[in-house]
Amino acid sequence: MCAMNNSAILVKKFFEEQSFVKSDIESFNNFLENELNSIVEENKEVLPTIIPPNVDEFKIKFDNVRIDKPRITEADGSERPIYPMEARLRKLTYAAPLFITVSAHINGAQRESFETQIGNLPIMLKSKKCHLNKLTREELIQHGEDPDDPGGYFIINGTEKVLVKVEDLASNKVLIDKDSAGGGKLVCKIFSEKGSYKIPHTIERLKDGIFYLTFTRVRRVPLIAIIKALGMTKDEEIMRFISGNDNFDEIIVNLLDSADLKTEEDAMDGIAKVSGITQPKEIRLERMKEILDKYLLPHLGINPKDRICKAYNLCKMLRKYVLALRGQLKADDKDHYMNKRLKLSGDLLADLLRVNLKVLIGDLLYNFQRVVKRGKFPTLKVIIREKLLTSRIYSSMATGAWVGGRKGISQRIQRLNFLEMMSHLQRVVSPLSATQENFKARELHCTHLGRLCPIETPEGTNIGLKKNLSLVATVSLDANEDEVLKLMRNYGLKPVGKQQ
Repeated sequence: MCAMNNSAILVKKFFEEQSFVKSDIESFNNFLENELNSIVEENKEVLPTIIPPNVDEFKIKFDNVRIDKPRITEADGSERPIYPMEARLRKLTYAAPLFITVSAHINGAQRESFETQIGNLPIMLKSKKCHLNKLTREELIQHGEDPDDPGGYFIINGTEKVLVKVEDLASNKVLIDKDSAGGGKLVCKIFSEKGSYKIPHTIERLKDGIFYLTFTRVRRVPLIAIIKALGMTKDEEIMRFISGNDNFDEIIVNLLDSADLKTEEDAMDGIAKVSGITQPKEIRLERMKEILDKYLLPHLGINPKDRICKAYNLCKMLRKYVLALRGQLKADDKDHYMNKRLKLSGDLLADLLRVNLKVLIGDLLYNFQRVVKRGKFPTLKVIIREKLLTSRIYSSMATGAWVGGRKGISQRIQRLNFLEMMSHLQRVVSPLSATQENFKARELHCTHLGRLCPIETPEGTNIGLKKNLSLVATVSLDANEDEVLKLMRNYGLKPVGKQQ
């Protein structure tokens, strides 16, 4: 009885201090504080291809992104704050203006710099930028709000919309898996994700005993050739990094296959020929360098200095794959929650904004180059269309059609009763197709305990694919890589390249 009382007190205390939608609100706050800046940083400099004839170099720079609290512009042009209840009643969108500093640089000198609004961003209720944040129960009632409403949703054209959490395989993690298309043979896979890049990489061994790597336009290229192209050209060094103290006979065949590739240039040229790049040698090598820097394991870096780090990681991946082929390592369980990640509202909005900001920049460049062709020199202030970004974001939020061809991400909240609303805010969906069997993905996994509800899932084709978070489950944010590395260096971690 005493234990029951203790657990009841703990649960009561948890709900007094925490909210059901705390993870979603934290995710959205992280999006506003960190993700917005990193998205702008990715598109910091833009170089138009057509510039005025008397100019050697022209750059457009974006920085200092900031967002205000939600406000409305009335028909007479006056601006004032807007609260959620007014947005609901007047069929408006509860959104805040998004500002960015744009500057033009001619031949290295700054010509103009100004802050402009690039659009409106829907604001999550009870988040840091929401007017309801930190209001008391009495103040919430004064503004027409239910003091027990948890927030964690958006108001688009007067309709309450929730962004459903998406469950996906963890990116930047090496997984050994059985290839369903290749007769159940083992393959090594990794989804390398950084910013707008999300590139699948596959290592496989074919019947000739050679290990091949496939990513983007590079299809089935010998892995040893790629490692040599990245700067690790000595066979002894490659063997040491893959096998360590073990004896891996499988690698010797691969080293003999690529024995004629003595330098990085030879290896790059060999890969270019296999990939079907038929231009002159100089252009061929430049294209190959760009592919290796930008599209090969971009999460490790996209600069030439990161190539050796990519080579070390490919050796590590190959070692794991060889051990799995020998039966010394088990294949990874894709349904284990260690190998899954949840995309919350902040992550989904970051994906949406990242794609649509590129559309806005493309539109800006098109308008700039069109005016330049006429012999004029436009000011940037005139050619930025703020309604473009706003309309595209509102459209996705209203229809649920998201980037990457996903549908049903944004859904109208079901408010038949309080419990159904809470259930909808806790919903987790899998990107797998409901029409395919996917028995393993639909089954209850032991790692769901305490994370996902074992009971609440729909009947029919969506069974096991639509799930709900457990009542006291919280989702942590991604760890900051720089902070983790700094901590590990303090404990004695040394970069591989400096150990030799």
